[in-house]
Amino acid sequence: MTLRLVVRPLAEQDLVETQRWYEEQRPGLGDEFRLTVDRLVGRIIERPQLYPEVYRSVRRAVVRRFPYLLYYVVTSDAIVLLACLHGKRDSALLRSRTP
Repeated sequence: MTLRLVVRPLAEQDLVETQRWYEEQRPGLGDEFRLTVDRLVGRIIERPQLYPEVYRSVRRAVVRRFPYLLYYVVTSDAIVLLACLHGKRDSALLRSRTP
């Protein structure tokens, strides 16, 4: 059974802001970032248990080529994307978003 993906509003905001920032740095780079994230999300949906737990039940997946991390939890019926944060961000922000 494939779990549905739920993207929390703050996680979507993270993605939109990061994509916008990369697009400002170089046209097309924002789209490359989002495509890379979308591919990673596809892998998470296929094998949600693949990535390690880093805080309580929160799992972390590394975005290739970009210094960002996706944080998510797996529930009985969904994968909930909590955040997309720069690897150097303070983990307190992540803790504030956990269920």
